Amino acid sequence: ILTVRGGMTSHAAVVARGMGTCCVSGCGDITMDEANKKFTLGGKEFHEGDAISLDGSTGAIYDGIIPTVDATIAGEFGRIMGWADKYRTMKVRTNADTPADAKKARELGAEGIGLCRTEHMFFEGNRIDAFREMICSETVEEREAALAKILPEQQGDFEKLYEALEGNPVTIRFLDPPLHEFVPTEEEDIKKLADAQGKTVDQIKAIIDSLHEFNPMMGHRGCRLAVTYPEIAKMQTSAVIRAAINVKKAHPDWNVKPEIMIPLVGDIKELKYVKKFVVETADAEIAAAGSDLEYEVGTMIEIPRAALTADEIAKEADFFCFGTNDLTQMTFGFSRDDAGKFLNAYYDAKIYENDPFAKLDQNGVGKLMEMALDLGKPVNPKLHCGICGEHGGDPTSVEFCNKIGLDYVSCSPFRVPIARLAAAQAAIAQKK
Repeated sequence: ILTVRGGMTSHAAVVARGMGTCCVSGCGDITMDEANKKFTLGGKEFHEGDAISLDGSTGAIYDGIIPTVDATIAGEFGRIMGWADKYRTMKVRTNADTPADAKKARELGAEGIGLCRTEHMFFEGNRIDAFREMICSETVEEREAALAKILPEQQGDFEKLYEALEGNPVTIRFLDPPLHEFVPTEEEDIKKLADAQGKTVDQIKAIIDSLHEFNPMMGHRGCRLAVTYPEIAKMQTSAVIRAAINVKKAHPDWNVKPEIMIPLVGDIKELKYVKKFVVETADAEIAAAGSDLEYEVGTMIEIPRAALTADEIAKEADFFCFGTNDLTQMTFGFSRDDAGKFLNAYYDAKIYENDPFAKLDQNGVGKLMEMALDLGKPVNPKLHCGICGEHGGDPTSVEFCNKIGLDYVSCSPFRVPIARLAAAQAAIAQKK
């Protein structure tokens, strides 16, 4: 994936990294001619269908195809990884949404999933149609009927994830992005949705327009969706618990214990409100199945207020997971998708030494993380804490996480070996 706008830590790059897809985001030297499907770079014109090669580490773009090979853990690399695992004290999990990603991460040494982004599952097959029906529904009953179509599909996804992890922990984050990300943009898709809903194209367009937000990343998303539409959280809970019960039945020797993560919480009352629906639904599913399944409900600490009031939030949370992509964005007050436009001037002026989205800002964001741990752990000694932002795969950030006492770091599958090595180096440095 090659983009003209953005940067190394913009959302496109983060999602591409999670997919194991090479991405160079923010090549400003490209002159784009979208209408004629061509662009100019380095004095040469490239047309749709031309071959180029990318190096995601350096950002280099090459004309033509360069042969590549898959990475494997073997030989001396395998030996070093073995030593790393012997010395590190922190666990290393992965951010994975598909069984293929989870399997690759397990091959690279991941010990669980620290973040499964469930929204990526909503785009598969016919699910997006059902979810769009949910968005355009006017009553709770209509929303529940639309979500009922997605439930078995999502349950199947979770079953495959649990199978791939073989009893290792799996943290599943409930729906996070704003709803406008799911609505159709093509005229043909809008017409299809209108027909399915028995509405006119203009009515559907009015609904789509009403979802537009000036600052969607700070808008109607995360737990706010579950507060407005509890039926989304109920459906996802049923899918998580039913999947876990089935896999536990098939593998009685595995320790299947789902970790349900409620995102974007900033107030204890939000967490309590959403958690009530989760617990009621989960307990009813477990009782109906006659199962003894255990589960946990925790939250993502990604809003500064959550870190500042962590002593209250810890009373209701079984775990904290630091979502440092958003925590950095909200602490600095600038957008990671737009910061690339001005950060170079900050490096030149020596205001910042590096991109705070790539290397954790230990003085500011790190202080909030430490505060959350200092406030939360005395209130709830069983509280386990990790990090699942992109910083989880950056060595200096991993060292900081080790120092403040996190239980695990979670990163994209292909960064797992780097995190394992960094965790070992951090543990050795701390002993010294």
